[in-house]
Amino acid sequence: MVDRLQITKNWLPRYTGMPLDNFGEYILLTNFRHYVDMFAEMFSCDIQGENKPMQAATNSEGLTIVNFGIGSANAATIMDLLSAIRPKGVLFLGKCGGLKKSSEIGHFILPNAAIRGEGTSNDYFPAEVPALPSFKLHKFVSEKILELGHEYRTGVVYSTNRRIWEHDQDFIEKLQKMTSIGIDMETATIFIVGHYNVIARGALLLVSDVPLTPEGVKTEESDLMVTQRWADIHLKIGIDAMAEIGEKGEKIKHFQY
Repeated sequence: MVDRLQITKNWLPRYTGMPLDNFGEYILLTNFRHYVDMFAEMFSCDIQGENKPMQAATNSEGLTIVNFGIGSANAATIMDLLSAIRPKGVLFLGKCGGLKKSSEIGHFILPNAAIRGEGTSNDYFPAEVPALPSFKLHKFVSEKILELGHEYRTGVVYSTNRRIWEHDQDFIEKLQKMTSIGIDMETATIFIVGHYNVIARGALLLVSDVPLTPEGVKTEESDLMVTQRWADIHLKIGIDAMAEIGEKGEKIKHFQY
């Protein structure tokens, strides 16, 4: 296999256990197996890839959810592999650390850009290329958040490959100087690799910790609390937004220069 499309068509089922024909036109991405379980229970559909690196499920309306794991490298991998099916839209449902007083635990962030601190995206475009979502996709997500009676924040998130940085004062000072609203590991990669592969993409992030405050670093207990209180609505917003895009049939155009 020397052709890129041949490789991705072979590897997407290899990583997820799901045949290409079973993927829907709209995709939800997540880092959490729990989200896939909730989705499968909600729509009474089977979970594929139990013995694979990634798990996936597709409902009867043609919406697919994929748990791609954690980190920038995995985010790039799934966005590359999804080019095999040319999805009409991809929405990442992830968690992030809140870096400002306006981004408290339980708040939603709909990022209008991401800073490429993760490094992986440098293999796709020069550092000067901004990591941006698709505006029309975010418009649908925004409308659904408000319809369901929730608020959200916008701003720039910082994506990093570092999972353990909370002890590093130099890194913390760097974050404060950049005035980012949140920090995660995948959003910039998803935006850039989506741009590279001509895939409309977006991200809805749930603030799960406030690492710059005393006792604000995420623990197993605090993360469980966030999941129990907000995971259901996080997933529902994503499902409703992507379903509405499909129902309205509005094309989300992607321009590559």
